[in-house]
Amino acid sequence: MREPMSRELAEATRRLDRALEQLEAACAAKVSTVIGLPDDAYVALESDRARLAADLEAARVREEALAAAAAAASQALGRAAAEVRAALGEDDNAIKPDGGGLNEEAA
Repeated sequence: MREPMSRELAEATRRLDRALEQLEAACAAKVSTVIGLPDDAYVALESDRARLAADLEAARVREEALAAAAAAASQALGRAAAEVRAALGEDDNAIKPDGGGLNEEAA
């Protein structure tokens, strides 16, 4: 009983895909006519737009990965700094809040 529904759904999906392709082609032709570009020029612009959109998405993914790596590196550096301070017997309060040099008040 489930199989006929799956076939019907698959067929409906194919019809919808074809309809969307036809709609996109009609819209592209209309836009091309309205802005006065030959069809091949419009297709080239759309291709460039699609490529740029894909490149932008890839750059966003890379940015997220780099941000995660930077956060991990920052945490590791913080842990390493704490270990060095502990090994040297320095008080954590001896470091200025801005990260530079000794705090005169704590020294």
